[in-house]
Amino acid sequence: MLDELRALHPLLPAVSGVLALLLVAVIADLIVKRVLLAAVRTLAKRTRVTWDDALVEHKVFKRAAQIVPALVILSGIVLVPDLSEEFVRLIRNVASGYLVLMVTLTTTAALAAANAIYETYPVARERPLKGVTQLLQIGVLVIGGVMVVAAVMDRSPLLLLSGLGAMTAILLLVFKDTILGLVASVQLTANDMVRVGDWIEMPQFGADGDVVDVALHTVKVQNWDKTITTIPTHKLIAESFKNWRGMSASGGRRIKRSVHIDQNSIRFLTSAEIDRFKQFALLKDYIPAKEQELRDYNARLEYATEASVNQRRLTNVGTFRAYIRNYLHNHPQIHQTGMTLLVRQLPPGPDGLPIEIYCFTRTTAWVDYEDIQADIFDHLLAIAPEFGLRLYQKPAGADLAALQPSRSTNNE
Repeated sequence: MLDELRALHPLLPAVSGVLALLLVAVIADLIVKRVLLAAVRTLAKRTRVTWDDALVEHKVFKRAAQIVPALVILSGIVLVPDLSEEFVRLIRNVASGYLVLMVTLTTTAALAAANAIYETYPVARERPLKGVTQLLQIGVLVIGGVMVVAAVMDRSPLLLLSGLGAMTAILLLVFKDTILGLVASVQLTANDMVRVGDWIEMPQFGADGDVVDVALHTVKVQNWDKTITTIPTHKLIAESFKNWRGMSASGGRRIKRSVHIDQNSIRFLTSAEIDRFKQFALLKDYIPAKEQELRDYNARLEYATEASVNQRRLTNVGTFRAYIRNYLHNHPQIHQTGMTLLVRQLPPGPDGLPIEIYCFTRTTAWVDYEDIQADIFDHLLAIAPEFGLRLYQKPAGADLAALQPSRSTNNE
């Protein structure tokens, strides 16, 4: 048969053999992709486990299928008659390089699938490995690239690797961000500084929201306005940021806000006012106890106590502060033990006397927290006049307009 083909044309056996080999490679590729891959996808959908779905989604099987045609050509080229050794060596080198390339891509896809499977477990939120996976993928690609070049050139990969020593400085420059990202990823994971789902603030990068991805080079933050801020991973090590995870884990969120009192409305209480405040449920214990404390103190004074100016007396602002404290102690949504609860005066200033509330709610949910805080201050702002106190606010246009008629009258 071969002699007959040679009689027709000297190259006809070689060309026929190459075409037949290509046909076998194409048929093998179709069988693997159309039959085996379809069966694998169907089987993955029917199983209850999720790891096979991850392998299909990241195209591990699809890339592995590309190896089959390369194996067919690599093993069959030696069977083609009348081919020169140089041509056979060239085809084998190219097929070997393609084979190594497909193995490399299959490995990187398998690493991506492994990370996707790992992220389905709860521990992945505390110990994300995406950065490590990406580093391994880069390493596999670099080694695979060297192996592909070595296979095509039919040279030992060790010779190529030895030549990379002179390029170390260039490689360090090219992979500077990768090296910084690797070190940062290791530190972030080892010190448990950032997890997916954490609320972080980094004003210098305009980031204020939930962490949605921790990768080798970047950390993605979805801000509260639904925009995405991308932060270089190494910046989380080099610069400061605020992580609200501790607040979420504690089960309480801080309220730290002040009510500003007009200092001109601060005065001592009259006897009638003291009797009236005894009817307040939140002051029924405070007023008698405070009166007794003041009587004992005044009785120990060595100087004349007949004049009220020499005595300690109840004030409306002090009584208001006690009312706030008792109001918070009886609030069902405020932590009573284990977390700070206080009502204090801050230094007076141009905006009046600040009475600051410092406490923690029993919930960390943002909407519930804002509702609780608003309800507390709604009540306090509304009840302050009951203590003869005026809340301070800077004069607005309506206040100035109200003074205009009196000015006109005085001018006349």
